[in-house]
Amino acid sequence: MVRELLRNLLDGPIAPQLRKFVAVGTVAAGVQMVLLWTFVDAGGLNYLVGATIAIEITIVLSYVLNNAWTFRASRNTGRVDYLTGLVKTNVVRGTAIPIQLAVLFVLVEWQAISYLFANAVAIGVSGLYRYVLDARWTWG
Repeated sequence: MVRELLRNLLDGPIAPQLRKFVAVGTVAAGVQMVLLWTFVDAGGLNYLVGATIAIEITIVLSYVLNNAWTFRASRNTGRVDYLTGLVKTNVVRGTAIPIQLAVLFVLVEWQAISYLFANAVAIGVSGLYRYVLDARWTWG
């Protein structure tokens, strides 16, 4: 599965779209990490609460960027379509939140890994899930 994903990134039929999705995800992950650090270290929130808030903010950011660039050919235009797409991506990515938080929790609490590094791993773990559902449902 990982080999197929990497092959698709390079030369598969969905390669350009998948590369854009990964680029948007990388930007959103960076923003999420900064927000998480801000909420936890500067704001004093529990890392799981901070992660949940940071994830929701980056869900909206990812939708805006993916709609404008990654899925430009099938983007949601018009107020109703745009808002419907935002709701759909929130459902897709909202169902990924428990996956991401579970990975984060396990790595921090059971493996004693830094919450920021653990969050980066958790973003990666839930990324393929988010791509498949967003590509097929939000912009399908």
